[in-house]
Amino acid sequence: MIRVVLPAHLRVLARVHGEVELDVPEPVTLCSVLDALETRHPVLRGTIRDHATGRRRAFVRYYACEEDLSHEPPGTALPEPVAAGKEPFIVVGAMAGG
Repeated sequence: MIRVVLPAHLRVLARVHGEVELDVPEPVTLCSVLDALETRHPVLRGTIRDHATGRRRAFVRYYACEEDLSHEPPGTALPEPVAAGKEPFIVVGAMAGG
């Protein structure tokens, strides 16, 4: 079971409270987790990744085990504690401005 933490605005959009728990087949990668998330909550399609390209949206970041995985390729395997459900995969809406 993979635990996913979403930013507040995406939790509201998906109508979830707290963490999202997903069954993700091995190997657990960035892409497989996001695919499972979008399958379970179709309303999130296009909010985290671009519809056409599947690439991460500019103001979205991914973290696992305190490591920024935002610029890693989609096939990157997530750390074992995340794959085992001990640590969450975190999606963060980055802030911009000044």
